[in-house]
Amino acid sequence: MKKTISLENLVNDPGCLSEYDPNAMKIEVARKYIHNFLKANTKTEYVNTEDALNRILGETIISKINVPNYNNSAMDGFAFNLDSLKEKNTLEIATTILAGNLSKHKIKPGFAAQVMTGSKIPNGTDTVLPFELVKQENDSIVVSKLPTKGANIRKLGEDIKKNGDVLKKGVFLRPAEVGLIASIGISKIKVFKKIKVSFFSTGDEVVKAGHPIKSGQVYDSNHFTIQSMLKRINVECVDLGIIPDDKKLIEKTFKNAAKVSDAIITTGGVSVGKADFMKDVLKKLGKVLFWKLSIKPGRPMAYGAFKATPYFGLPGNPVAAMITFYQLVQPALKYLMGQDNYKLPMLLKAKCVAPISKRPGRMEFQRGFFTSKNGELSVKPTPHQGSAILSSMSKANCLIVLDIDQKSIKVDDYVNIQLMEGLV
Repeated sequence: MKKTISLENLVNDPGCLSEYDPNAMKIEVARKYIHNFLKANTKTEYVNTEDALNRILGETIISKINVPNYNNSAMDGFAFNLDSLKEKNTLEIATTILAGNLSKHKIKPGFAAQVMTGSKIPNGTDTVLPFELVKQENDSIVVSKLPTKGANIRKLGEDIKKNGDVLKKGVFLRPAEVGLIASIGISKIKVFKKIKVSFFSTGDEVVKAGHPIKSGQVYDSNHFTIQSMLKRINVECVDLGIIPDDKKLIEKTFKNAAKVSDAIITTGGVSVGKADFMKDVLKKLGKVLFWKLSIKPGRPMAYGAFKATPYFGLPGNPVAAMITFYQLVQPALKYLMGQDNYKLPMLLKAKCVAPISKRPGRMEFQRGFFTSKNGELSVKPTPHQGSAILSSMSKANCLIVLDIDQKSIKVDDYVNIQLMEGLV
């Protein structure tokens, strides 16, 4: 796809690209189009290092120090010069050096220093042996086997070199990265500002949890699952509630959302029912790139823009809403957040222990439960795979990913799976 094609041009002239099909788009093509018409967040702020967890780094960090900034012992033991052992295997203990002791010590040939993990290696020594490998006799140690020179010493700058890159801009900050930043003495770091995502549900039949429900109505589980998925990736949520099937109200809500958010997510209203007004509103006020995907569940999904704000219209069925969020919306939001090179979790091979029914024509994301035995993964689909059965997601620990041309799966066939926990 050429970078010069705008969203507006593509929507107005759907025949300008052979692969563009707004009514039945393949998921990998949809991902490319979504990414092409997004603009990453560039606003930054400084936060305390202890508050940086799950944020996106807004600058490349260069260390001003070596880590460690001195040669130190990797374990409790004795430090000595290895050449001292070439003539005899006994060394006298000259001193004990505790971690944090900043005194300057020099150990003469034929002597050893008792050191603790993290202790500074004294001048005149080049090797450490742990207590377990020496025999201590009064104020001396006996070494029965010569170690390798430099053994059990953490070298100056071994972890991080002074003036070297520590972390690149765009890195997602996990506990390890936060600790790494602290290890070079930085107390405040630049991160990308959190993006704001507005979301709302549509439908006269939809009722918020906590209110009485009548026959013909459903509780709005999507509202809570979407909000939870957004919070888990650390975006700022703008909850606009449940909007009835009313064009004017939907239009007003879109306008309000565009003023306060970096992206808009809706659930429901993007299908072909008489009361599915989202399509009409978006055609009037925005630009829509596609309405349908060649996937199951999740076929009726929309993507476009309301003015300059990206819009994701998720299906009303709860499983379909979650699948499309994880596979398409989350990668897009990660890009908007400033995260560099976010990738979906890799596909793993697993042996299927139950048959799976499938017809060619759409990629399928069936819910599955995998186990591991003797290094081999096996998987079976969860019961009841309907797109409205949210319990199938709760009972699953993976998605079984079946290609668009794949047919039914037999027992002992291998399939691709995507671990649920890897999706966040």
